[in-house]
Amino acid sequence: MTDAVGSIDMPDAQDEAPESKKARKGGKRGKKGPLKRLALFYRQIVAELRKVVWPTRNQLTTYTTVVIIFVVIMIGLVTVIDYGLSNAAKYVFG
Repeated sequence: MTDAVGSIDMPDAQDEAPESKKARKGGKRGKKGPLKRLALFYRQIVAELRKVVWPTRNQLTTYTTVVIIFVVIMIGLVTVIDYGLSNAAKYVFG
């Protein structure tokens, strides 16, 4: 007895791979040597880095300032909470 989805014993039709096709070895990349593949890799890196929109100096200064202020605020918050909890523990446990 099987349900509409199938069972573990009987896989769905889409899960079965056709046996008539042979697996290709490497495709186009398999024909190139390791140095050519490495050169292609670096060319692709340079092409992707050219697509990046780099921030201006003003934006970078603003972002850095915001991050530093946020970190200082979080350090202060954690310090206050830690000080409060340590005093509470001293009060409770003597």
